[in-house]
Amino acid sequence: MPGSHHGARRIYALDLWWLRTLLGIKWHQFVRNKEVSGITKQPNLTVIIQSRRLSIFGHIACMDDDADAKMILTAPPPDIWKRPPGCPRITWLNTIQRELRAYNLTLNKAANLAQNRPLWRLMSAYGAMHS
Repeated sequence: MPGSHHGARRIYALDLWWLRTLLGIKWHQFVRNKEVSGITKQPNLTVIIQSRRLSIFGHIACMDDDADAKMILTAPPPDIWKRPPGCPRITWLNTIQRELRAYNLTLNKAANLAQNRPLWRLMSAYGAMHS
């Protein structure tokens, strides 16, 4: 299953539930997820989301350091932000770092790779499909 955290599993399950509903497959028919994906030939939503997230990271990495979008997305969250007890502060940048680990890349290495736009576009699209 693509993705490894709780949110990705939920999106994956919802995606397959929608596909089963569209195909008219009932729960008691015991059709495997791989079969449903094979019938529809649709990429998983988690894969699409990861690819687009990496694509946006590439755009932001190529921006000037003083660009508003880059400063906002790379800044740490303010200490006054509230979150439920026991839940870590997960930022957009933390999510990118987690996804880059699958490619053995750090943020700095990925930012350098993103300067080569055709290479980054290929990596973000192909890499997300095959991670």
